[in-house]
Amino acid sequence: MELENLVANTLLLKARQAGFSKKNGRSKKWREMLKLPPVSMCTELRYSIEKDFSSLCDKQPIGRLLFRQFCDTKPDLKRCIEFLDAVAEYEVTIEEEQTEFGLSVLNRFFKEKSEVSLPQIPSAVVKDCKWNLKRNSFPKNVFHECARIVYTYLSETPFEEYQDSIYFCRFLQWKWLERDLKPENILLDDRGHIRISDLGLALEVPEGELVRGRVGTVGYMSPEIINNEKYTFGPDWWGLGCLLYEMIEGHSPFKKYKEKVSREEVERRVRNETEEYSEKFSEDAKSICSMLLIKDPSHRLGCHGGAAAVKQHPVFKDINFSRLEANMLDPPFIPDPQAVYCKDILDIGQFSVVKGVSLDSNDEIFYAEFATGSVTIPWQNEMIESGCFKDLNEEEDGDSPSRKKEYLCPDILRPKRNFFRRLFRRGGCLNIVPSEEGEPTQR
Repeated sequence: MELENLVANTLLLKARQAGFSKKNGRSKKWREMLKLPPVSMCTELRYSIEKDFSSLCDKQPIGRLLFRQFCDTKPDLKRCIEFLDAVAEYEVTIEEEQTEFGLSVLNRFFKEKSEVSLPQIPSAVVKDCKWNLKRNSFPKNVFHECARIVYTYLSETPFEEYQDSIYFCRFLQWKWLERDLKPENILLDDRGHIRISDLGLALEVPEGELVRGRVGTVGYMSPEIINNEKYTFGPDWWGLGCLLYEMIEGHSPFKKYKEKVSREEVERRVRNETEEYSEKFSEDAKSICSMLLIKDPSHRLGCHGGAAAVKQHPVFKDINFSRLEANMLDPPFIPDPQAVYCKDILDIGQFSVVKGVSLDSNDEIFYAEFATGSVTIPWQNEMIESGCFKDLNEEEDGDSPSRKKEYLCPDILRPKRNFFRRLFRRGGCLNIVPSEEGEPTQR
């Protein structure tokens, strides 16, 4: 077993280290497998997709990136994006530096004369900003009002123009479509940030509806799941309470470490008993755990007001959630890339071997469509961060604005250029000019 552990750990470390290489997987075969469909195959989406600015250009990471690339081509829109980025950066600036940073933003966008000004900002707001700048006082609410105005402006006329651009055609190529919480399913990435795994029991809860399902892990299932009642997100808030309790106490609320007890007994405790708190819990920690572990979901923290209500608890008073969600807070623990955090080979096998699963033609069709970009928001972020999006959207050398217009005509497929054509063009041996009939000819 020791030898098997050594071999498995060595392979695991090699696999992890290979992930740090930027060129990993960037082969010709990889590009061919993940290439996007031609625009002509996506034209129906232009008429069927819901053209909602908030979803397409803000919430969808790749849609957001493409819209910003479009705005970069127009000075007035680029100015708007720069202002919104500055406001977003202000939101994640540490409190001690916010005033100074806010004044610099006001000075940049409202004081200095610029050829391009922010659109539709009332003159009274600009005047108020300049007045406060002179007195070195910072009106914090001015950012939110101006950002709202700029955001509304972008969602109107510029958005209509964006839908006729090359960038929206690329957006169509990506084909946009818009409960088991426990310590074992909370993982850390290489930078120490949390990643939730094992989403096999997750499901989408339609707005305003209830679901039912007796699923989960003994000791972490909420009373309504045990009782086979209908629920919305209450079980997740219960699971968060169990998770916080175990992180502090060292065992789950209703089953002690290595305690041998039947499933029925654990479920009885969940239904009827109240968890005990030792001296390890501060008053705030005890408060939030007890509020998350309320038996009745109608009174449980988070079931009314959602995450916003949980964030307002005093235990989080020192947490800047804007910086936290932007991964700007330093994690308390960063995994060692040279260490293996598995006690034996059995732990590795549980995550590296898939058993009892067979793929049929329907699965192959699904994965083929998945490769074209029909992916969730977390996968969009992963594609951007890993460089996959950039690789799949790189323009060929020598592309000109006139060539880009081909994207706007979905019935015309862009001809592939062979190696020698690109080679001669770079050397200046092959120049293409349009003829009188509009067809390219050699000169």
